[in-house]
Amino acid sequence: MPGTLIAGNWKMHGFAADLQQIRDIVAGLPACGPRFEALICVPATLLSRASEAAFGSRLYIGGETCHPAVTGAFTGDISAEMLKDAGASHVIVGHSERRRYHGESDEDVQAQANAAIEAGLIPIICVGETLDQRESGATLEVISRQVAGSVPSGAWPDGIVIAYEPVWAIGTGRVALPEQIGEVHLFIRNLLLERFGQAGAATRLLYGGSMSPANAEAILQVAHVNGGLVGGASLKAADFLSICRIACGTRAGT
Repeated sequence: MPGTLIAGNWKMHGFAADLQQIRDIVAGLPACGPRFEALICVPATLLSRASEAAFGSRLYIGGETCHPAVTGAFTGDISAEMLKDAGASHVIVGHSERRRYHGESDEDVQAQANAAIEAGLIPIICVGETLDQRESGATLEVISRQVAGSVPSGAWPDGIVIAYEPVWAIGTGRVALPEQIGEVHLFIRNLLLERFGQAGAATRLLYGGSMSPANAEAILQVAHVNGGLVGGASLKAADFLSICRIACGTRAGT
């Protein structure tokens, strides 16, 4: 059974003063089982300083996207190697906001995930359907296509994370029902088992979509939910720590 990961995504939020939230998270992380991990993914401008603030602690620091090339004439981009050099352990790839606003395709996401793996990072590969796709009954078709196209063929199952983030629930306050989450997570698990054999059971599957202290317990009790990709609630140490404590209690740190 995979361990538990509570990951925060700060998106385009955070300045130097907000590093105090990182320090507060470090100080308040609950004593949990060895298979529980906490991660905050910050903007590139804060990455090295956040890594310094978390150094020697149980809090991992990650990036929010990466370019598939190691180096090159790509003004404004950042490579997976640069993230690693700045202290990252993970990187989010394929977030719906990147797919929507930057036109990233499944092929782009797979290339980024490959680059992350080559750099020694763990990619958090995001998949999820829009409201129109859900209402038309295409959810599982969309998820199948995104998993097939975004997960590198040479990936080791325990070296990647997949986050299911229904686009209609991101930053809207709307949360998928437990049965909706369970259906998609079981579907993704079966896709991984078909692709990787029994090793596919080791991939952590996160739910992302307005997770908060108020709903985390119900979500984390759903089968095949191995943690959360937390947006707004990760910007405040108190809220993020509350979710971490709920995860420890709900999943006994596994």
